[in-house]
Amino acid sequence: MRPSKNTVCVLMSLVLLLLTSPPSTWAQHGHELAADTCVLHLGPYKLYFNSYQPDIYYDKQFCQEIPGTGNTVLVFDFVEQELRSLPVEVRIIRDTGSDQNLEAATVVHLPPKIYPTGSIDVKYNFDTPGKFIGMVSIGEKQEHLSRFGFSIGQTGAVSHFTHYMVIFVPLAVAIAIAMFYMIRDRRKATAPLPSPEA
Repeated sequence: MRPSKNTVCVLMSLVLLLLTSPPSTWAQHGHELAADTCVLHLGPYKLYFNSYQPDIYYDKQFCQEIPGTGNTVLVFDFVEQELRSLPVEVRIIRDTGSDQNLEAATVVHLPPKIYPTGSIDVKYNFDTPGKFIGMVSIGEKQEHLSRFGFSIGQTGAVSHFTHYMVIFVPLAVAIAIAMFYMIRDRRKATAPLPSPEA
């Protein structure tokens, strides 16, 4: 059964909407709240996490895939006002697959401290690419802990390719279907009428 012209129009509108959407809205994965902003959950609390490489990418922000090496700023913003009166500890370690030698794997450590501004900036020069783990704990006895992985200088080409395929394959199919019915309708409209029988 052929879709109605209204259905084709709606389909084309959706296709145009997808095509005119900014690419940054397509590239989000997993637990992200908004474009290039991750959300870290620590018990009843939440922190927004994003990162910058001002020497290379100026004011562009990233989440868990930081494309280059060099000076990097990791930013943690508190969601709940209550967090401004609680000590927060931040540790960045190399992802070695084990936490047995935590101190040796640590590249950045900010001891527990109260941040009344509600924001923590961690600045570090990542001189070599690799995978890292961020550890953020809250409370006098580190009652709440969040661990999250991120990469430096490694692009998730396979991951992004798969993600884009999920978007573009259905999009291409939708375009093909719409084009097929549009061409078919035009041919029917221009086809000569059969001559009446004598």
